[in-house]
Amino acid sequence: MLPLKLALAVFLVAVVNTVVAEDPYRYFDWNVTYGTIYPLGVPQQGILINGQFPGPDIYSVTNDNLVINVYNSLDEPFLLSWNGIQNRRNSFVDGVYGTTCPIPPGKNYTYNLQVKDQIGSFYYFPSLAFHKAAGGFGGIRILSRPRIPVPFSDPANDYTILIGDWYTKNHTASRAILDGGKKLPFPDGILINGRGPNGVTFTVEQGKTYRLRISNVGLQSSLNFRVEGHKMTLVEVEGTHTLQTSYSSLDVHVGQSYSVLITANQEAKDHYIVVSSRFTTPVLTTTAVLHYSGSNTPVSGPPPGGPTIQIDWSLNQARSIRTNLTASGPRPNPQGSYHYGMINTTKTIRLASSAGQVNGKQRYAVNSVSFVPLDTPLKLLDYFKVGGFKVGSISNAPTGGGIYLDTSVLGIDYRQFIEIIFENNEDIVQSWHLNGYSFWVVGMDGGQWTQASRNGYNLRDAVSRCTTQVYPKSWTAIYIALDNVGMWNLRTEFWARQYLGQQLYVRVYTDSTSLRDEYPIPRNARLCGKVAGRHTRPL
Repeated sequence: MLPLKLALAVFLVAVVNTVVAEDPYRYFDWNVTYGTIYPLGVPQQGILINGQFPGPDIYSVTNDNLVINVYNSLDEPFLLSWNGIQNRRNSFVDGVYGTTCPIPPGKNYTYNLQVKDQIGSFYYFPSLAFHKAAGGFGGIRILSRPRIPVPFSDPANDYTILIGDWYTKNHTASRAILDGGKKLPFPDGILINGRGPNGVTFTVEQGKTYRLRISNVGLQSSLNFRVEGHKMTLVEVEGTHTLQTSYSSLDVHVGQSYSVLITANQEAKDHYIVVSSRFTTPVLTTTAVLHYSGSNTPVSGPPPGGPTIQIDWSLNQARSIRTNLTASGPRPNPQGSYHYGMINTTKTIRLASSAGQVNGKQRYAVNSVSFVPLDTPLKLLDYFKVGGFKVGSISNAPTGGGIYLDTSVLGIDYRQFIEIIFENNEDIVQSWHLNGYSFWVVGMDGGQWTQASRNGYNLRDAVSRCTTQVYPKSWTAIYIALDNVGMWNLRTEFWARQYLGQQLYVRVYTDSTSLRDEYPIPRNARLCGKVAGRHTRPL
């Protein structure tokens, strides 16, 4: 009997270890509703999650499984997307219309996400129907696992700070302007955590250090963030631990996220937190309050000024943001152990934005193609082999031609290592985001990109992130390792431009890609359009 008992004991230990080894699950139950909000003192219709504006934060740890049940109580279809969450091997749940069917009114959908091999500061937002102009956004934080060293001491507290420009019109009015072929007017103001001037207070204690996770969740404006009398130490950018450089103020472009540390080492009174628009006339400004515990001295006088239209100032700051090569990322090995600068690129893609009229209406384009969605998500058309779109419907370089409408899909082979050049011939700052990936921002400069521009690339410690700016009349170059199969949205974060066509989808796949490289379609996937009524599993 001893061998049998021994075998049984080994079996039970194996079972217990299997259960213990499974990554934890976190459950969220959200009800999405309309509600009256007054962020700038004017009543308007906002989008609330569980009655909150902004929505609740998502707290997680590397590799956690997030089960987020979203009930749509609006009167129109709704989707949430996860800015910076890579959804590895699972673009089905990416939450943009090219990958995921909307949640109909009165229905729910449960997103099953895993924050696989990720740390850092991100956010979620509604991706359909210009809902982002009404709210529905919130912060996402992914903490390191307990045994993974972090290159700074635990802060006394950890605050999410969502900043963004804002319109007092309902999102339906803004959407009607765009649908009518017009440009949006200048924003009405700036919000900090959904509130107007001095509407939010962050409490600190003398001598302690705090982490601020700052995300620009707005629609179009680059913003400058600063704290009166306090230096900020940058420690993380969209999942990458950075060199710990000190800044008096920080430019945060649309869609970007930063983590900074501040130490409460100034006079024990209230201090302004200031957010102001960059590269705009007029300059929009708003404030929050950094309150020293026990202080009875309120903020007074004008808030401290910041940079306004200076491009070179912002460019030089962007170049100073670099990866901490010796720090651990989501795994214990140092971030610098992957030598991206020593890998030969297999393809160069140049993408140029443009603006113009098509059939008398305002449109925006990438390489002359202004994206128009189909009645079915591209990912589902691809999965069920229905067709209806053409891979390669956008060129790898600017054509110089006029803008035309098409459903632009760029096909790139899985596991290629590529270079993308974002070219901005316009007079505004652009902000580009790629779902499903982080990329190395190896270079940016003014003028036209040429092959000689590579001589100035940072091939050692460029920051790895998922959203990058491109300055006016300038270019930005990125390197990407295409190790995440699927259909991924590449878009401007200037939301009116995205709505009117400045986006495309990148299909990362090859004929030899095996089933193990991509997860099966979720059993609970909603099917719509041309794939409605099909089965998510073979019968």
